[in-house]
Amino acid sequence: QVELVESGGGLVQAGGSLSLSCVASGHSAERYAMGWFRQSTGKEREFVAAIKWNGQVTYYGDSLKGRFTISKDVNTNTAYLQMNNLMSEDTAVYYCAANFYRDFVKARPTMVRGMDHWGKGTLVTVSS
Repeated sequence: QVELVESGGGLVQAGGSLSLSCVASGHSAERYAMGWFRQSTGKEREFVAAIKWNGQVTYYGDSLKGRFTISKDVNTNTAYLQMNNLMSEDTAVYYCAANFYRDFVKARPTMVRGMDHWGKGTLVTVSS
């Protein structure tokens, strides 16, 4: 089992930036792919980004249009989400997620059902 703890959420003005962090711990945590999802009021949880356990392959939600970047420090099992040029529609609870895949590329974990472990979430509020 893997435990995920997110941090870094807060209030930011439109056009600003935030960086979120997620620390994974537990058995074989270093071999788990990690990702970020977000959920705003009245909407389904949506995919933001995912990264292979070794940090070498990434996927992004189409709607992000290059504004977000996911990365991972493999030495600390920490995934980061750098968010730039934030807009009001980015306001949501951001959840860290993880799962083990033998083939990350084939699995392409962009769906909620593709992740088995979840953090409690961190709220990002973008003011306009």
